[in-house]
Amino acid sequence: MNRALALTTLAACLAAGQPAFGQDAYVVGLSGALTGPAAATYAPVIEAMRAYIDHVNGKGGVNGKPIRLIVTDNQGEPSRAAADAKKLLGDKVLILLNSSLSSTYAPMIAESKRAGVPLFYAGAVCPKETYPPADPLQFCSTAFGAQYDSQFAMGFVKEVSKETPRVGFAAMAIPISRGEIDYAEGLAKQMGMTPVDKQIIPPPTPDYTPFATRLKDANPNWVYSWAPWVTQVRTFEALRRLGWKGDFIAYAHIQAEEELERIKDPGLYVFGTNAFFQDDLPVHAEIRAATHRAKLNYPITQLTEGFIAGMVLEAALRGTSWPPTPQKVLASMNNLKVDTKGLRGGPIEWTKDNHFRTRQYYRVYRWDLTKNAAVRVKDWTALDVR
Repeated sequence: MNRALALTTLAACLAAGQPAFGQDAYVVGLSGALTGPAAATYAPVIEAMRAYIDHVNGKGGVNGKPIRLIVTDNQGEPSRAAADAKKLLGDKVLILLNSSLSSTYAPMIAESKRAGVPLFYAGAVCPKETYPPADPLQFCSTAFGAQYDSQFAMGFVKEVSKETPRVGFAAMAIPISRGEIDYAEGLAKQMGMTPVDKQIIPPPTPDYTPFATRLKDANPNWVYSWAPWVTQVRTFEALRRLGWKGDFIAYAHIQAEEELERIKDPGLYVFGTNAFFQDDLPVHAEIRAATHRAKLNYPITQLTEGFIAGMVLEAALRGTSWPPTPQKVLASMNNLKVDTKGLRGGPIEWTKDNHFRTRQYYRVYRWDLTKNAAVRVKDWTALDVR
């Protein structure tokens, strides 16, 4: 992987004529899954965020100062995340960022609290601690969020089903994925649907057939998966190989747009809060330009999440007067509103009590065989975050 481990945005800082080290920069630290089983979901986010910050530094930085981003690779392992957090806090970072599996959260939360430094989930799933009443130090810009995602997904399944949905569930055996599927199962019962089976799948799993077989044998007409993309898509493909004909709904992670085109199955529905690149918005051209300059090798369709995280980080630091402290950054983050320029259905807005967003907007896509393209099945639909 190019520019992988523990690199910084030095080139852009130097190009802008700004010193990159010492106290003449906004220093932030990130621990993420650049390599390891979950890297396909998180590495593109990290690299896109880095490209965005390079772009900001190339224009003179924030408040006349560069952003120094220190990136470390935790490989999705809690022990590495703990070591990363200690090292980054030793480097006097203003913010800790997590772009990794939920199993890495606990050690980083502990270090964040010990140091009184904000913890920003950027590309990592938003935990409920960022919802009102929010934990004072935890913030999240990531598109997907626990409970709200399942509320939307289960509501959509019920809305479009012509008969009572018999729902199977698939999770990865990590804390947040498993917890969310448990929540969705209970929600489905409350909404009058019939849960028929639930599979908790270890990462990594070389063969999804046994899990898919148990799901198929339970005879669901829908399967819902809320997990890293690898679990979602391989469970779906295993079901299809077994001859299952039902509908499958999964979260639209960064791979979803190109994967819909690869799979070309109208029974695979993906829902999410980021606009697909097929919409060709002006901001999509900005992303293309920034990532071209950075010479990133990832598909352009996978870079929105990192670009949004960079926009939020820039805004938080722009509201932080010089000289910066974690307390000043925290005050800025507690009163933040970021225009997503159409990448989401609305702005990302944080308040003192809400570190997720005030409204969450969803879209649903699937592949249309007659149009040979992904189509919107349901356009922006808002859920208030309370």
